[in-house]
Amino acid sequence: MRTITVLALLLLLMIWPAASQSLAEVDVGLSISDGGIKGFYLAIGEHYKVAEKQVVVVREKKIPDEELPVVFFLARKAGVSPEAIVKLRARGKTWMDITVHFGLTAEIFYVPLKQVPGPPYGKAYGHFKNKKKSKWGTIRFSDTEIVNFVNLKFISEHYGCPADEIIKMRAKGNSFITINGQVKKNKAKSKKQSAKYTLEKEPKKKNKGKGKDK
Repeated sequence: MRTITVLALLLLLMIWPAASQSLAEVDVGLSISDGGIKGFYLAIGEHYKVAEKQVVVVREKKIPDEELPVVFFLARKAGVSPEAIVKLRARGKTWMDITVHFGLTAEIFYVPLKQVPGPPYGKAYGHFKNKKKSKWGTIRFSDTEIVNFVNLKFISEHYGCPADEIIKMRAKGNSFITINGQVKKNKAKSKKQSAKYTLEKEPKKKNKGKGKDK
């Protein structure tokens, strides 16, 4: 009986590492599959050229979902690792503090628009409009304003979607996770319709026969 117990314990020790790894993988899988979160994480990874797992790792550092693009955006602009950005954030630094820390200014958040935006972008864009470009370095944005700007740039650039359209969706109270999913869906639908239109308009090839014998 004692021998059986010892063997059982040995077997448990042998399979525990593999089981732990599997549980970790399942946990990661679950953390990126709720609602539109998975698509949001995938888009961040694709846009900022980082592994999907790295996005999840940063999220586990208590960075809210809609602030994840800010981490990778600032890391790219500053030429540092996402971990360097996360460490400063963990010390209580605002996103503007971190921006200035790396010698960057509010200018990096600017997104060209066709028309003057309303809430929640109107006030923030007022800073750009009311100052000469040479003075943009004096602008200071709140965390919320920076999150709005970075997600606007990210989704607009990633899908080639006009920033004005994203602002309209945001003005309706939609989260950037929802907006990402909708823009992605619209792009796929538009691409499908474009392919169908091209196929329908493509001239039919005439059959070339050998002709009648003379």
